Order: sequence, then structure tokens, then C-alpha cells
Amino acid sequence: MFDRDRFVDERYLSVSVKNKGLNYGLGCIDGIRAFWNEQKNQLFIFRLEDHLKRFHGSGKSLFISIPYSVKQLSSITKQLLLLNRVTQDVYIRPICFKGANTLRPDINDPFNHLAIYTDLTEYEAKPFLKVCISSWTRIGSNMIPPQAKPSAGYMNSALAINEAVMNGYDEALFLTKEGNVSEGSAENIFIVRGGMVLTPPLSDDILPGITRDTVAKILNKELNIPILEQSMTRVELYEADEVFLTGTAIGIKPVVEIDRRVIGKGKIGSVTSKVQQIYNQIVRGEMPFYRNYCYPLY
Repeated sequence: MFDRDRFVDERYLSVSVKNKGLNYGLGCIDGIRAFWNEQKNQLFIFRLEDHLKRFHGSGKSLFISIPYSVKQLSSITKQLLLLNRVTQDVYIRPICFKGANTLRPDINDPFNHLAIYTDLTEYEAKPFLKVCISSWTRIGSNMIPPQAKPSAGYMNSALAINEAVMNGYDEALFLTKEGNVSEGSAENIFIVRGGMVLTPPLSDDILPGITRDTVAKILNKELNIPILEQSMTRVELYEADEVFLTGTAIGIKPVVEIDRRVIGKGKIGSVTSKVQQIYNQIVRGEMPFYRNYCYPLY
């Protein structure tokens, strides 16, 4: 783990109980993945600088100044992976949060803590998901901006996914206060309908996902399928030919059921399957056209 200008064992770190990141969620995060390619004996970090630029953007939006440049953070991340000699898929979490100088929940404290850590736990999602529309409304842009990645905003996600799991579902989908489809608890959403692919716009309180952007390029350049950003209702989900979620942690995941309604034929659709296959090739450095997305560590 990287913390306070040095690499340390996370077991020896501590945070004050007065810390504002702990007490009020005054911080921002990002999520990055690196993928191990066994045949190439290589670890590829996927769109590292794009994630770190978004991390900086989150900090700027939230008055949380990131104390290292994108170039410095990129170098630190690579060093961290090398020190840990990572030879498997890994999740990387940069986080920046406020200190403990006062008890007020303000963000004017100029000193920010930054840490980067890795998680080698494999994400064991099911091959397809059964989801529900959450009773919790998505946080809005004038509340806690979901277009950034504020720590505090994940209480919204936690409540939604907890409700979903307690009711026998795998994941939750949010609606905005206007009733438009927004996104999952930590994923963007796409629907396939009549030969087109639709996804909600940023104005429907979604995160501009980097996996979402990658999928848009796959659809346009590799599959020649038109993609349209537009608001949609929950009924449009029920009537879709295919639905799939995208995110750094889960990759591309098909949805086969929403609110007990079977989507399409109740199994992974052809468009979702093709997107999934191409994405998995891209992130492991197997498609030359997208190699600029993949930084080889070794």
C-alpha cells in the first residue's frame, strides 16, 4: 500500500477516529483493474491514466485536491504492483480524503490524505444477474454528484444493494427522482432493442464509466451497432431484447431478469456475448488496435 510518500504494509496503518473521511465520507475514490495474461506472462493495467484523470476530476469537483499528478500516480501504481509481484488479476483503489484538524464537516481543510492499495480477491460474480428496481432513488447532481466518485455517495449504493440481496436479487438498479433509469449500484447499464443499443445520458445521474466508454467503442468500431444516449423508463427495461451492466469490477455482465420479468430469452444475448468476448480480449492485451489502453507492467 502507498501512503504518505512511502510504501507500507497495510497492517501497520491507522486512521484517527476524528478523520473526516471516516466520519463524514469527505473523500473521493477510483477503481482500476489490471489483468494477467498467462500466455504472454504479462500483467496489463487497463486504461490507467484515464482512471487517474477521472480521479483528479473527482477531486476538483469536490474541493479535494489530489496531492500528486496523474504521471506521479501512474508511476506509484506501477511501483506498488511491482513490489507485490502481482501475477493475477488485481483491483487497484486510489483514495483521497480529508484529515482530522476540526470536527466540522467542512472541506476547507487544505491537507488531504492519499493512499493506493490493491485487492487480489477475485470478483466472483454470477455469469448472469437477476436484478430489481431499487426503492432507493439515485443521488442527484445537486445532492452528491454521481458524475464524480465521492466516498459519501456509496451509502446510496450500499442501501440499494443490501435491499436487493435481502429480497433475493443479485443487484439493484436505480431510478432518478424523475423516474428515469439511471444505473446499478456500481455499474452503468445498456439495453439492446430492435438492433440498437441505448444507455442513459450523464444527466440521468450516472458515473461516466470508463468501461462504459470502452463498450461504446466496441459497439461502434467492432460491431457496427449504433448506440444512443437517451433517457428511458423502467418499462423499456422490461421490454428490452437484452440488458447488460458494465463496470471496472464486473466487466460486462448480462441481466436475464428484472423485477421477476424475464429479459429476452432469459439467457445471455448475442450482442452482450460479442461485447463481452471482445472486451475480455482487449483488457488482456490481445487486440493490437487497443494496446494503448493496456500498460504492460513487466
